[in-house]
Amino acid sequence: MDFRQTTILDLTQQVQTGQTSCKALVTAALQNIHRLNPVINAFCAVDDARALDEAAKIDQRLAAGEHLPLAGIPFGVKDLEDAQGYITTFGSAFHTEDAPALEDSELVRRLRAAGAIVVGKTNTPEFGYKGKTDNVPFGVTKNPWDLTRTPGGSSGGSSAALAAGMVPLATGSDGGGSIRIPAALCGLSGIKTSQGRVPNGGPKPTGSGLLTVKGPMTRRIRDAAFVLDQCIGAEPTDIFSLPAPNAPWAPQLDGTLPESVIWSPTMGITSCDAEILALCEGAIEQLRRAGVQVIEQETIWDKHPFADWLVFWTAARARAQGHLRGTKDWEKIDAALRPQIEMGLDRFTAADYAVAIDHCHTYAYQLEAVLQQAPILITPVTRGHAPTLMGDGLVNGEETPDWVSFTMGLNMTRNPAGSVPIGLAADGMPIAMQVIGRQRDDLTVLKAMAALEDLMDFTALAQGF
Repeated sequence: MDFRQTTILDLTQQVQTGQTSCKALVTAALQNIHRLNPVINAFCAVDDARALDEAAKIDQRLAAGEHLPLAGIPFGVKDLEDAQGYITTFGSAFHTEDAPALEDSELVRRLRAAGAIVVGKTNTPEFGYKGKTDNVPFGVTKNPWDLTRTPGGSSGGSSAALAAGMVPLATGSDGGGSIRIPAALCGLSGIKTSQGRVPNGGPKPTGSGLLTVKGPMTRRIRDAAFVLDQCIGAEPTDIFSLPAPNAPWAPQLDGTLPESVIWSPTMGITSCDAEILALCEGAIEQLRRAGVQVIEQETIWDKHPFADWLVFWTAARARAQGHLRGTKDWEKIDAALRPQIEMGLDRFTAADYAVAIDHCHTYAYQLEAVLQQAPILITPVTRGHAPTLMGDGLVNGEETPDWVSFTMGLNMTRNPAGSVPIGLAADGMPIAMQVIGRQRDDLTVLKAMAALEDLMDFTALAQGF
């Protein structure tokens, strides 16, 4: 079964009506993984016996009359969070010999409680530190659209698994764009919800502190909304957690376009590859023809947020891995990651951290002022094309490390933001645009994304594997 050819909503209906079984869906996912993973390397761990045993138990619970909204849906868990019985390696040689997790992360627990079934762990760059997915213990993950390109990061294993049709569902996390960027590079619709919608609770703090938002990843946004309905809501051990909405989100995605949107091609902080910009401008013109008022706004922020984002990111790395410096285990850390840890240890002070928090307020204030004109802001997702496996992203034909600029600021303002595919570049790779909403107004973003999906009618499938 190619899970690109159906939806989670359809699969759950088939299970509930007896047209298929949980065991059948899990078996299909495992067959897909064993056939495709040797080429793509999206999964770094798979446990057939555990997954099939869990599927059999869910089938029994359904037969006994239990209601499980996600019954039988197989999913991969990004290897930055815990799934009971699996080692959480964080993509790091330092953790490959750790004991298996004794409990699930809160997100995984909620998905399992709804009947979804873990089939394995998906690959991620070490500690999620970059926008490409490769690491020392498990190697390089390839983009199903083009095996010479990265699927992005840090949720690249999850996005590659979805784009290849291995599974219909996977988990991701976004500390600077790590759901939105791999979604964009793999032709998926992915959303970073407001901080706290999907709780990060439990005994362990998140890897990148206040930046990180976890959530489900799917191919299309209506599936994502349906899964979100099963895993959002308050959690007392998450200091940022938000209460559940008054009504489920998925039934409200009726395909109605917003009356007005704001379009910013650069946010006033960067430039964009000409081909990506042209495709985004084409999508904006389609919105105009559909009757949507488009307000053009060049400047969103008065400075680039990267410098402040870097303070938070390197501080989190110093907190989590700084104690390894000077030990024999230091050499186990990716050589490209060590300077980031050292930056957090040696370069930034507590005062720098406090100033960065002040700047978060400023970014949020400036963004909210812009969003008073319309409830949705649209930008590109990336300023460059998907990097090759060993290179950087391409901006107007030139490789540059600065191929992402549009996403990280939203992790500091905590606004909901998603990625919607809008077409293919000349090289056959998917291109997306970013949909941003007001703080905590996740539903408006989801509704706009669903309507944009309908309008853009992106049906292409990865053909590179």
